Amino acid sequence: MKKLYLLYRGFVERLKDWPPLVFRLILAYGFFEPALKKWSNMEAIAQWFASMHYPLPTLNAYLAATTEISGSILLLLGLGTRLISLPLMFVMLVAIFTVHIGNGFAAGSNGFEIPLYYLAMLFSLVVTGSGKFSLDYLIWKKVKS
Repeated sequence: MKKLYLLYRGFVERLKDWPPLVFRLILAYGFFEPALKKWSNMEAIAQWFASMHYPLPTLNAYLAATTEISGSILLLLGLGTRLISLPLMFVMLVAIFTVHIGNGFAAGSNGFEIPLYYLAMLFSLVVTGSGKFSLDYLIWKKVKS
């Protein structure tokens, strides 16, 4: 039984760089379209933010859209993953507590389910980094040598 477990553990260990890649790709895709929608009608987004009593709604609309679009690109490349994940986590927390929480948990009811999943994936990337399939890894490898 121990031999089987060690064989399994060795196999799973070789897969450790895949989850960060999968998380990065899911998140990059998930943030990209909302960012484009914000940029396509920034005035409407600023008005929406104002209706939710965000302070400085126009500035915050630009900050959210910029964070989401730059986050999409950086996550896709695996560049600065641990850094960009922090402001993206902040965006998700704001979205959860100002837009989604009143609708309950379920994604189908515009609840906080999806932003919570994004928050968990981002937290994982902050802790584990972007993995071997990333520019972060290539840069770190070059710096170390």
